[in-house]
Amino acid sequence: MSTLKYYDQPDLLQHKNRIRIAVSLFYFCQGIAFASWASRIPIIKSNLQLSEGELGTILLMLPIGQLVTMPLSGKLVSKYGSHHLLPITAIIYSCILCLIGLATNAWQLGGILFLFGVIGNMCNIAVNTQGVLAEDIFKKPIMSSFHGAWSIAGFTGALVGLLTLNLGLTTLQHFLIILGLVILSTFINRAFLAPPKQSTTEKKSGSFKPDRTLISLGVIGFCSMATEGAMFDWSGVYFHDIVKSPENLVIVGYASFMIMMALGRFVGDFVISRIGRQRTLQISGLLMFAGMMLSVIWPYFITCTAAFMLVGLGVACNVPTAYSIAGKHKTIPSGVALAMVSSISYLGFLMGPPLIGYIAELFSLRYSYGIFACFGLLLFIMTSKLNVFKAN
Repeated sequence: MSTLKYYDQPDLLQHKNRIRIAVSLFYFCQGIAFASWASRIPIIKSNLQLSEGELGTILLMLPIGQLVTMPLSGKLVSKYGSHHLLPITAIIYSCILCLIGLATNAWQLGGILFLFGVIGNMCNIAVNTQGVLAEDIFKKPIMSSFHGAWSIAGFTGALVGLLTLNLGLTTLQHFLIILGLVILSTFINRAFLAPPKQSTTEKKSGSFKPDRTLISLGVIGFCSMATEGAMFDWSGVYFHDIVKSPENLVIVGYASFMIMMALGRFVGDFVISRIGRQRTLQISGLLMFAGMMLSVIWPYFITCTAAFMLVGLGVACNVPTAYSIAGKHKTIPSGVALAMVSSISYLGFLMGPPLIGYIAELFSLRYSYGIFACFGLLLFIMTSKLNVFKAN
């Protein structure tokens, strides 16, 4: 089956639900590949006999690979089209995942993780461009549901990782299963990816000055992803050290956050269609602030579980919404605009967890969560002042 070609063809509207499924499955495949790697980190650390410091240094190679190729990824997506680039990068991404399972020393693992970051970034820009194109076809907000598919993949990847460990499968065998799944899904769904949108207004693909709107959207993404990073890496520690929960219940904080973030992404599109993007993000910022502060003021099991649920709802729609608006920029190609917003946003994910650790070292983990609550207020203030939300 050939790829759908034009937005004005009846075929495109007829197959729009199939396009949405295809794009969702590409989000899912990228998410399960990343989650599979994350689920095996402790085993890889043990097999390669890495110290905590060595592992921390090696793990930096992945975000470095992502950040250094942001501009290139945007240009490639704009030049060749996300519908062409995404199937290729999705398979390469999973192939590099398998290479991780072959690493025999720290240097090899670091180099492979750098490549994992490079290709992962290209895949990320391409799949979010597809999300923007699909949203244009539906003429309504659906970007949050795509990111919800990525969140569900995170759960699935963790469960698959646990299953393969219990079955005694090696890291390479585990990753080969994921590669097979991605290849199968790619060949089934690649024909239904959304084609580039034809426009009477040409977007320049060359260099351009930094755009204030995109920078602001990037800062909104930064605030949200810094908070996400703090929850991903430190929620278990918070429940262990501050809440003093039993060992078998330490995971409750992380699980409550993840469940509500996934749920928020699936209902987020409905909420946005009812009250608009601006008000949704304003509420999201307040939920982030309230959740983080609740966990600081009343650090008990029940209150912190509820607090982390609020934070999960608060961060759910921010990045998808920022990406959605960036991808519809009037003068900058979608891939390039998404690369700019992603670059700033991802810095939050990269810098958030270490910053939590530094503040906790100087004061306490409770203080660090209190300071991160301010990101919610900053997001509320910025969203209130940006006129771009009123037109979307």
